[in-house]
Amino acid sequence: MNTEYLILFFIVAVVMVGGGIIVSTLLAPTSKNAIKDETYECGIPTEGVSWLQFKVGYYLFAILFLIFDVETIFMVPWAVVMKDLGLAAFIEIFIFLIIVITGLIYAWKKKALIWD
Repeated sequence: MNTEYLILFFIVAVVMVGGGIIVSTLLAPTSKNAIKDETYECGIPTEGVSWLQFKVGYYLFAILFLIFDVETIFMVPWAVVMKDLGLAAFIEIFIFLIIVITGLIYAWKKKALIWD
């Protein structure tokens, strides 16, 4: 019985997302001109080539920040209900923190946290 609800949920989700994309494609006004295809940089006209390749380290740094930020958010609800859940919750968050700290040590050893 629960799997039927799950399947129904995914079907409704796909229909709503796909329907939204189709409706916006059909109803949204479109116009093509040269100004729309230009690169926009804070209202300042660009000089030179706008397509620059960034170091992959910047993306890696941002992804690591997001991962650790989301993991911190997961700890807030745990802290709120920790007293009610008892020792099991403490052991689970301890395992969670070990995994997070292991990931941090790995990133540190790979020098992914160095901003050059």
